[in-house]
Amino acid sequence: MRRVPPLLTLALAGMWLLLSAEPTVAQAAFGTVLAVVLMLAASDLRPVHPRLRRVYLFVPLVATVLVDIVRSNLGVARVVLNLVRDRDVRSGFLDVPIELTDPHALAILAIIVTSTPGTSWAGVSPGRTLTLHVLDLQDESKLIRLIKQRYEQPLKRIFNERSL
Repeated sequence: MRRVPPLLTLALAGMWLLLSAEPTVAQAAFGTVLAVVLMLAASDLRPVHPRLRRVYLFVPLVATVLVDIVRSNLGVARVVLNLVRDRDVRSGFLDVPIELTDPHALAILAIIVTSTPGTSWAGVSPGRTLTLHVLDLQDESKLIRLIKQRYEQPLKRIFNERSL
């Protein structure tokens, strides 16, 4: 029996309502039916389903990411406007050892890292090493700790992954 993920179905129906010209009860019903049909049709395309255990932890994670996006925007603006004083700007690649194994958690980590200006996801190796490109790489160990503590640890708790 195919399972319809309720949160994703609700999100799709909500997006349908947001995109409709006049959100009415009929539009809400049609959006819900459409979301359920799409979820049933796409269920074979998703062989691995997420195992979310602590969904409430998404709220502080999103708040943390939003604060980090603002900070990163300010940092990139300082670099672009050459307001970094006499300090040299050094960009480069950074390898971050990660413990995440769930593909959904890795995808969310990729979204987080890429959405913060100044960092870009360059890849992940089979040995679970995340490669990032960083615009202004000042302290490698500090950035590694930040990614592991602020992003990876909450994702591990949300997706119920154990430490290796």
